[in-house]
Amino acid sequence: MKYKITGILFGLMVIVMPLLAYQEIVVDLSEQKAYAIEDGYVIFEGRISSGKAGRETPNGEFRILQKKRKHISNLWPKPNGGAKMPYMMRLTNSGIAMHLGYVPNRPASHGCIRLKRGFAQRMYRWAKVGTPVYVEGSASDYLEARRFARDYYGDEYGIVDYHD
Repeated sequence: MKYKITGILFGLMVIVMPLLAYQEIVVDLSEQKAYAIEDGYVIFEGRISSGKAGRETPNGEFRILQKKRKHISNLWPKPNGGAKMPYMMRLTNSGIAMHLGYVPNRPASHGCIRLKRGFAQRMYRWAKVGTPVYVEGSASDYLEARRFARDYYGDEYGIVDYHD
């Protein structure tokens, strides 16, 4: 009887512990990368494209307010919207979200955080409504580092993207 109760308690612990894991997302605009973190460990990461000059992605602490598998923007393109934003995870009520989109190895969005195919789907499945999202750094740092590397190394410089 003692071993049966111990087995049941162990089984419950194995089932419940992942549900209690602390999850957060860190978006580093200086690196143009996002990290899914669980209990302090990076579970997975991927390339992003943040807001371009004049439409910068805001820094700050956010929470995922809403998730929608097939979302259509009511803001972009101006004036009536219509842009597809699949795997949307809303961060603000003023239009900033993380979603699947084109990631050209530079800031290129109107303020949203675009995620690559595969990475967007994985993040969407992993994150829950209420998950904290920390956006930090500056996209201009990323562009400046790329310019420096290109000027310094010339033709010998290239970007190798290991993140699918």
